[in-house]
Amino acid sequence: MLSDRFIPSPTVSGATLADRAAAAAVFRHLSRWHAGALTVELPDGRVRELGRGGGARLHLTVTRWRFFRRVLLGGDIGVGEAYMDGDWRCDDLVGLCRAFLADQSVVAQRSPWALPTRLAHAVRRVWQANTLRGSRRNIRHHYDLSNDLFALFLDESMTYSAAVFSDPQTSLEAAQYEKLDGICRALALQPDQHVLEIGGGWGSFAMHAARVRGARVTSLTLSQDQLRLARQRVAAAGLEGRVDIRLCDYRHVDGCFDHVVSIEMFEAVGLEYYDAFFGACERMLAPHGRMFLQSIAIPDQRFDSYRRDYDWLRKYIFPGSLLASLHEITASLKRVTHLRVEGLRDIGPDYALTLRLWRERFLARRGEVRRLGFDERFVRMWEFYLASCEAAFGVRYINDLQLVLGRPEPLARRQHAAAARAAA
Repeated sequence: MLSDRFIPSPTVSGATLADRAAAAAVFRHLSRWHAGALTVELPDGRVRELGRGGGARLHLTVTRWRFFRRVLLGGDIGVGEAYMDGDWRCDDLVGLCRAFLADQSVVAQRSPWALPTRLAHAVRRVWQANTLRGSRRNIRHHYDLSNDLFALFLDESMTYSAAVFSDPQTSLEAAQYEKLDGICRALALQPDQHVLEIGGGWGSFAMHAARVRGARVTSLTLSQDQLRLARQRVAAAGLEGRVDIRLCDYRHVDGCFDHVVSIEMFEAVGLEYYDAFFGACERMLAPHGRMFLQSIAIPDQRFDSYRRDYDWLRKYIFPGSLLASLHEITASLKRVTHLRVEGLRDIGPDYALTLRLWRERFLARRGEVRRLGFDERFVRMWEFYLASCEAAFGVRYINDLQLVLGRPEPLARRQHAAAARAAA
């Protein structure tokens, strides 16, 4: 259903001919809307009503006519940019994102007017490839924003990945503790075992494994800001003898470790580097060791089209990132390693709740965000980031996979014996 009703002014003041044409094209696109009732309030006061009752009832207010041109020319990137610039607002941003993700008949449509923009973004995607130099540049774009910024909405452990909630009322701090300790349990981590962590953030897992489990941890980051704060936190906790934080790419690490851990860093690897990543992990993993990998993933059925595309998150939040594919992970393991999947868990619903708590904390302290030097456009960009990701996990559009990898037992024994002979 698509209908008009008017509130006070039926004029189209301020709208150019191009604006009206763009608005008409967008509403034709939305004529397939089936995810509940959507009310769109236009800048001139008119209201368009789409869909039917029985689902979500959502209200979107367009504050500037250019919104329609940006959507038509930029697709989801145009939608996000328009939100950043205040061209539209919504009474339930998460609910609106959930509705669009749930109704693929709308999301999947491509406007031919967006082709030039998509070609420009294809060039940008190539420039953001995760070469040694590109990886450093991509990581620092996000993680070197400000340690104080992240501290405003993360829990005290400074864990920037999905928590695991025993129930929805569990505190964020307790849920992050459960996630970190769950990783240790999955590895059967023992005192004095040496763990390599690829993508250590601000040191939360390394400190937990050392303090609670008595392990030794070498933790890698490419962020100067993370390195500085993580080392300060390790020193303040008296763990310098057990935790070594390094500014280092996984491709430059030597040594042998009892276990390898990577918590939501794998999205920054890139499909063309899967073999290099897993090859390096097996090379550094002791014969008896296990690897724990946690990564945001997209269902395999959509992966090929997703990786060829370019979206708002990859442009503004995580340049160079690519959500994982379980099929591509197992294919790479088969090509270059003897590792196999021993355990698999999807904690995507837990991520939706984690993001909701982060978003609430972030918005509650938006005044402090501004005092750190970030403007309103940045605040709205991060609100859109956190809300859209919460929605995506909430409708299972994307997942968060935890994989435990190990070698077949006979092979592990043979490799262990070979290593012992070499040492002798």
